Amino acid sequence: MLTFVLLSPFPLPLSPLPTPHSLLPTPHSPKARILSNCEILFVIRSRIRNSDKHGKEIGLAAKVQSPGRSSFNITVVSPKTRRRIRRLRLEKAKPTYSLKRFLSGSCKLLSASCFLGFAFYFALKQQSIAELPPPQPIQHSPTWVTTLAQAAIPPIPMTRQGRQVIINGRAFTAAWGEREGRIGIADMSLMQGFGVDLLNNRDEAEQPIKWFTDSQTPLVLPTWFTEQYRYLDISNLAQKFGWTLEVTGTSLRITTPTSQVKSLRQGKQTWGDRIVVELAQPATWQILEDRGEAVITIDAPIDPALQNFRAQAGNRLTAFSVTSGSSKTILRMKMKDATRPAVEAVQNPNRLVIDLRSDWMEPKNVLWAPGLRWQQQNVQLGRDVFPVVSLEIDMREPGVSLKPILSNPTTVVGTTSLFAAAQRAKVAAAINAGFFNRNTQLPLGAIRKDNQWVSGPILNRGAIAWNEAGVSTVGRLSLNQSLVTAAGRFPVQYFNTGYVGAGISHYTSGWGPSYTSILNNELIVVVQDNLVVKQQRAPAAGKTTVAIPTDGYLLVVRADRDAGNALAVGTPVQMDMVTQPADFDQYSQIMGAGPLLVENGQVVLNAASEQFNPAFAQQAAARSVIGSTPGGNLLLVAVHNRLNGAGPTLREAAQIMLQLGALNALNLDGGSSTTLYLGGQLLDRIPSTAARVNNGIGVFIQPSGEWGVGSRE
Repeated sequence: MLTFVLLSPFPLPLSPLPTPHSLLPTPHSPKARILSNCEILFVIRSRIRNSDKHGKEIGLAAKVQSPGRSSFNITVVSPKTRRRIRRLRLEKAKPTYSLKRFLSGSCKLLSASCFLGFAFYFALKQQSIAELPPPQPIQHSPTWVTTLAQAAIPPIPMTRQGRQVIINGRAFTAAWGEREGRIGIADMSLMQGFGVDLLNNRDEAEQPIKWFTDSQTPLVLPTWFTEQYRYLDISNLAQKFGWTLEVTGTSLRITTPTSQVKSLRQGKQTWGDRIVVELAQPATWQILEDRGEAVITIDAPIDPALQNFRAQAGNRLTAFSVTSGSSKTILRMKMKDATRPAVEAVQNPNRLVIDLRSDWMEPKNVLWAPGLRWQQQNVQLGRDVFPVVSLEIDMREPGVSLKPILSNPTTVVGTTSLFAAAQRAKVAAAINAGFFNRNTQLPLGAIRKDNQWVSGPILNRGAIAWNEAGVSTVGRLSLNQSLVTAAGRFPVQYFNTGYVGAGISHYTSGWGPSYTSILNNELIVVVQDNLVVKQQRAPAAGKTTVAIPTDGYLLVVRADRDAGNALAVGTPVQMDMVTQPADFDQYSQIMGAGPLLVENGQVVLNAASEQFNPAFAQQAAARSVIGSTPGGNLLLVAVHNRLNGAGPTLREAAQIMLQLGALNALNLDGGSSTTLYLGGQLLDRIPSTAARVNNGIGVFIQPSGEWGVGSRE
């Protein structure tokens, strides 16, 4: 944090002051790295005393300190003030000042104070980068974080934005925006559509990248955020590589210098296959993947001398073809199962290195946004290695929250891709969550959002609960309900769930605006203001729909004649409801799935006690898991097939979570449902391989301050 000490000609109280937004530099200013964390702490009075113990205020000065740098002073003194100082030194013998001299000096100081603001700003703005101390990573002190929250600096709005980028005539969907004259593109789109690789970072405000650059001295791009995306400022990237940027309506057109594919080489490796594409100069490229196939489009035509290049099959490459047009070259590859391409853009000479291998995933540790970290790693259990992609969320960070999301925002019925659900909910990140019935598309497990039950727990299965303060807990959850009538007390077996059987089910408006019969021969009872107002028979499943009152609920009676007789129209009723464990009722957000894997650092897996069948308990499949760390952060984790093998078992998933540092962990719906989303892209799998889901868990971000953007999306 920088400290500014302002010396004022008038006595002022020593009290904290908010940072004036007008004094902050623009994000692309050379001073941005130094002054983006600044705070005016106090204003004090300063005097220069002469030998006769009298003094005159001479102007304003600023002392600047930054972690890891030596401090430096900036003093602004006008020529008149310097002449007055010399005159004061010549007048040491004079015992007093006249009132006229005193008032004249004070007026001059007022002018100097006004001059300071402009002089200090332009002095900082015009100072060259060479004059500054070596840049260091910004370390946000607790004082700065608190001040930022208290000051509530509004996000800087984007002046223009769109969702289409056109590179050399090749169009693809990508979020882009313009802010303060700078162009930014969503980072995941830069990876997928340009071939930019995101490197590890320590500061969410800066993202090192690799794109025909040296990984030891990467190009660092400033970032800004909206609710859904993290934008990388590509202005420096475009300048370095000679790109031309042009905004046309909602499209961003990018023209890059002409390149050419100079050579193609292909070879077998012990781990798979390698293809090397040498380029005349750096060129953008895009990769599209499907099941066992990949298409890489390079924005550079092929040298005519290579038109007769003969591609061959390899160790993991089953088919390979090369075609070229006037402005691009297309590589089409078919691969064996569990093989994906890993592409790297390197320099000297400029080339693309394409490796086809089973261990394709590159380790990453990216602080993506305040309170949100993205990690990729290969976790070893015995002889097996599992690719693990995870998000770590700190909900204590201002503006960061975690909530259940639904495939359909108005009802629990329905399925969609996690990508579509995340886009609709406008979340920054998401993971698939609870189980559901693929036939009826109804949830099978606990979902509580903002203190309202959407779906009730079933079969005493595992669940996780958390609140806005970042406190969470896990356990095997049930909801004990009973209906009190004049005829007695009746147990209520099910609450807002697609898991049904004989007995009474309870449906509230959290289920949706209406209920449609699930089984044959149901008795639907309408309750308003704790009074039975209507009974309706539903002879066939899916044929009867009844509105759920906002000031009441529905009771659906199945194969229980006594309960049906006790619920005649006009009967007063009372519903009692309590969670078990009782402390779950204190949490605003709950997601149930199961089985519970880890509790208090110990594996507590017991699928049978949660009534999962033995085949499910022994199955090896891709896994989605949510967990918590000893420090209170939440983990969203996707684990896929081990190298050259099947996915993890439930016990292996528990061991992986322990290796990731989890204190508690809950298994979520897995297999083809396992999907992890961040910033507009799927992190863990090819989109075409992801199944539709009923619900998920979303990470919501409310950006603020100079790195945030007032989005109009």
